[in-house]
Amino acid sequence: MKILRTQTLRGPNYWSIRREKLIVMRLDLENLANRPSNEIPGFYEGLVEALPSLVEHFCSPGYRGGFLERVQKGTYMGHIIEHVALELQELAGTPVGFGRTRETATPGVYNVVFEYADEQAGRYAGRAAVRMCQSIVDTGTYPKAELEQDLADLRDLCANASLGPSTETIVKEAEARNIPWLLLSARAMVQLGYGVHQKRIQATLSSMSGILAVELACDKEGTKTILKDAGIPVPRGTVIQYLDELDDAIEEVGGFPIVVKPLDGNHGRGITIDVNSRPEAEEAYDLASAASKTRSVIVERFYRGSDHRVLVINGKVAAVAERIPAHVVGDGRSTIEELIEITNQDPNRGEGHANVLTKITIDKTALNVLMRQGYDLGTVLPEGAIAYLRATANLSTGGIAVDRTDEIHPENVWICQRVAKLIGLDIAGIDVVTPDIRKPLREVDGVIVEVNAAPGFRMHVAPSRGLPRNIAAPVIDMLFPEGTPNRVPIIALTGTNGKTTTSRLTAHIYRQTGKVVGFTTTDGIYIDEYLVEKGDNTGPYSASVILKDPTVEIAVLETARGGILRSGLAFNQCDVGVVLNVAADHLGIGDIDTIEQMAKVKSVVAEVVSQKGYAVLNADDPLVVGMVPQVKGKIAYFSMNPDNPIIKDHVRRGGMAAVYENGYLSILEGEWTLRVEEAVNIPVTMGGMAPFMIANALAACLATFVQGVDIEVIRQGVRTFKPSAAQTPGRMNLFNLGHHHALIDYAHNPAGYEAVGGFVRNWKGEKVGVVGGPGDRRDDDLILLGKLSAGMFDRIIVKEDNDTRGRARGEVADLILKGINEENSSLHPEVILDETEALEKALATVSEGGLVVIFPESVGQSIALIKKYQPVSEEEG
Repeated sequence: MKILRTQTLRGPNYWSIRREKLIVMRLDLENLANRPSNEIPGFYEGLVEALPSLVEHFCSPGYRGGFLERVQKGTYMGHIIEHVALELQELAGTPVGFGRTRETATPGVYNVVFEYADEQAGRYAGRAAVRMCQSIVDTGTYPKAELEQDLADLRDLCANASLGPSTETIVKEAEARNIPWLLLSARAMVQLGYGVHQKRIQATLSSMSGILAVELACDKEGTKTILKDAGIPVPRGTVIQYLDELDDAIEEVGGFPIVVKPLDGNHGRGITIDVNSRPEAEEAYDLASAASKTRSVIVERFYRGSDHRVLVINGKVAAVAERIPAHVVGDGRSTIEELIEITNQDPNRGEGHANVLTKITIDKTALNVLMRQGYDLGTVLPEGAIAYLRATANLSTGGIAVDRTDEIHPENVWICQRVAKLIGLDIAGIDVVTPDIRKPLREVDGVIVEVNAAPGFRMHVAPSRGLPRNIAAPVIDMLFPEGTPNRVPIIALTGTNGKTTTSRLTAHIYRQTGKVVGFTTTDGIYIDEYLVEKGDNTGPYSASVILKDPTVEIAVLETARGGILRSGLAFNQCDVGVVLNVAADHLGIGDIDTIEQMAKVKSVVAEVVSQKGYAVLNADDPLVVGMVPQVKGKIAYFSMNPDNPIIKDHVRRGGMAAVYENGYLSILEGEWTLRVEEAVNIPVTMGGMAPFMIANALAACLATFVQGVDIEVIRQGVRTFKPSAAQTPGRMNLFNLGHHHALIDYAHNPAGYEAVGGFVRNWKGEKVGVVGGPGDRRDDDLILLGKLSAGMFDRIIVKEDNDTRGRARGEVADLILKGINEENSSLHPEVILDETEALEKALATVSEGGLVVIFPESVGQSIALIKKYQPVSEEEG
């Protein structure tokens, strides 16, 4: 077997709208192509031995063991690899379940599609599945050590890609509320929402976290001073920078016991508590100084009691947890070292912050803490006795948390909420030391010892004991108060032809509302008519540039076939999904071999329309109309024929439509006909001579109208949109050269040729065509281009693209010539393979009042050549 290609889909896609995260592996089964699993000796037994948990896969039989039953009776290797890739991820701790396997047009080559949680782990799982199955085919087994290494690698990949427990908590709450999120490319920041409505988080810092408050919280002594001045109970303490200041500091705080900690530390690093002697204090000073960036050390009076973390979000206490330092409990038999090993076997414990609990490590600090209790690693603790391994209660050093949210005294709630306001934090973790959180701090000599910006959430989300708390909910409530939007309107447009012009016109209409519009086209990414990035930008990357921009209020996204197949959509829903048409183009590329498959690709845009949104569909295209059953939102049609029965029935049922009637672009709503404008007054329609441009304008008018744009605004938009070579290069660019005209259009498929033909046939003078086609199209498609040309032009020059896309020089031209001669053998077309020479010949020989039409490979080069002829003007219609 051989993996030919692996793609990662990250949004709604050809294979699934709901399962956005999919790996598509193109797999050549080679010598296994015609060997079902039941004909491979020992394969079933070897697979069951390697992965007995596959018994849980139901597969098409629909019951436990269904998949293995199919393997036993005979199924092909692509299907088996799909299930193995899923199961490897399951065993590594990432639940996934969706898969599809389909043979391509190439016999023995399959698309194996399966879900992933982390994309790197998903790609690894695909490779590992192939490796495992090949090993079982060859040897009847897969070594257990290999499987264990695969699972260890998968776990590492997932852990490295993890957002972290705090971020993950907030993201999941956002998902539950249908708030979109995007991972930004710097500083582990996450964007919640789109465009102008976005908010950002970094762990538990948010867009509302003020830098003054964060800086103050990081200055522990400054925080204590602010709180002390406000009457908040805080520890007596002082800051020193040199060891010879230690004795004075101890005396100043009232003597032993003391706490020594770095001024700017975090996660409990460098802190020593309950220090009772000068030698201990000196050692604690060295530890704290090493952990402080500024070498500044805080010396405080030690207050006895339990360590509590009070989480305040948006001015309200959201959760309280008692934190207990890392420890082990004796069983009367095991040494402390053995007890640590047993404790670390808890599946909830792991390395770093991504786990519910952190493993306990044995280091110098742990040994010192044990020694102060009279223990060492070899001590056998009596049953029920506790040995602490850390003096501080941080979860990052192996501590545990006990939920106390329902126990905190109301006065303590008031104090903590006041503390958060005094420091100015939107999300604050307030450390409280008190013997009893159920009593007011002043009654039991409790104190606020620290205020933390970006506090960790995992102790509240997954406490070791007590109720888990949904603390992400108040975060989201703060960032997006009820009734406030989190998305900008998204208008996604797709189709075989006309996407760029329709996208630009739609964006132009929206700009009349005064909103900042971000839009993507095959020419570039634009925000408010300013070019952000030049080039073909119709995929998910370009869309995400718009959706990430904090100035964008409306997103108009041209969405091409290639991006959908390569990566899926960049958004999981849109407000308007426009499908202009589906025609035979790019067939045979990317395993899309039929026009029906191409329609399924385009239908992704219609299927992601939200329930309150509109799918704007071409009622004149049966393949587009066929998408209706998959649409979850509302339907609005456009048509060049006001008598189209689909339109009539739709309007009769109360639906909305846009039609071309009596020379006008009109919107039908109920019993009303709202005329937008006469086609001759709309520049994009070329004076009403280009039917397919009228259809594009209908789609744009309808896409904006269903979003509530006023008809007068739409009228102003279509009147003032002036397509030009500068604005829409290669899209019906008509130049007046004085004695004749030249038209440039990037049509490169039969539907595009037919669309231009609708305009050309309305031309009164001689019509000369400079025609060609891309070499990666099918022979029949190129022959059809020739036939269409013969029906359009009085005279034809056949040229070829410089990039023949794998064909021999002259092969494309021969196929187009074949089509021309089959359609009209009396035309006698001329062949000039070089595009520039062909255009120059046409311009030099066209009769007065005639029209030269070129379908160029290089739009820019053709425009530059025509401009050398000093055109009188570029016509608008």
